[in-house]
Amino acid sequence: MQTLATILAAIPAPDEGAMRRAQQHLNGLLKPVGSLGRLESLAVQLAGMPGLQGELRVDEKALIVLCADHGVWQEGVTVSPKAVTAIQAANMVQANTGVCALAAQAGAKVHVLDVGIDAEPIAGLINMKVARGSGNIATGPAMSGEQAEAVLLSTVRYTRQLTAQGVKLFGVGELGMANTTPAAAVVSVLTGSAPEAVVGLGANLPESRLDHKVQVVSRALAVNQPDAADGLDVLAKVGGYDLLGMTGVIVGAASCGLPVVLDGFLSYASALAACRIAPQVKPYLIPSHLSAEKGARIALAALGLEPYLLMEMRLGEGSGAALAMPLVDAACTIYNQMGTLADSNIVLPPVQ
Repeated sequence: MQTLATILAAIPAPDEGAMRRAQQHLNGLLKPVGSLGRLESLAVQLAGMPGLQGELRVDEKALIVLCADHGVWQEGVTVSPKAVTAIQAANMVQANTGVCALAAQAGAKVHVLDVGIDAEPIAGLINMKVARGSGNIATGPAMSGEQAEAVLLSTVRYTRQLTAQGVKLFGVGELGMANTTPAAAVVSVLTGSAPEAVVGLGANLPESRLDHKVQVVSRALAVNQPDAADGLDVLAKVGGYDLLGMTGVIVGAASCGLPVVLDGFLSYASALAACRIAPQVKPYLIPSHLSAEKGARIALAALGLEPYLLMEMRLGEGSGAALAMPLVDAACTIYNQMGTLADSNIVLPPVQ
């Protein structure tokens, strides 16, 4: 069985020749050059991914939702009861949550992984739990380095197994009460931003409690001293199991040369960590929407990504990733099904 080091070392580079040929093909389609805008650049990005083997088709889609609880919940950084994590995870098994509805529309199968829910195993969930919730980052590390690597490796391997079963497009999501607090801590460290610049209200925190949440993140960074050069160290010290799991899916997809659609702020944090662990994953990232969470623009700028959708969403669960998957289908469709200028005897003047 491959180790994390061998998997990271084997992440392929995009096929630049295939991308150039794709651009030439797009320029020759039955339309003004570049008139489909970012849909064309998305098609070029996909064309360079070795896992698609030169064929722009993503019929098999998987949206992986990583579920975990957080010790920092004890600090009063959310008004949601901690039990909601387990309750909502069980609802996902019944396919009645927001992400399940949107994934069904997109033709994606939702995989719900328990990587740290503070509850007994839930029927229907894939159990990869190494602990019942992470530690309270305001007073100590979220987990040990060994636990962090174990979750990362297990989710990388799970993603690679899905690839072997034919999945061509991945999306990531999360579920965990209080998880915007560790996400903000991770983003703060990996972008070099002050906590007050990236800490937001999460799902439903009253604005009067925002300063308290900023102070909790500041304490977490002071207590744990995460190493900004080491993405895994940052996740272990001030992250959480759900953030680690999303990082694993991102790395796993990239290791197979396949695209992964990000969700919102939580997934930005995981993507930043993934890029710090293995910078080669960057070309495989597809941003979905601009999260309504404070710090979203800072995180996306650090990733060098511009989201495709502006929907003012902050549900999480992978809902934004599911909503953006049809855009990936659309990029494939224009590439594969549009006619060409040459076939219609249309000659356009060269672009000046």
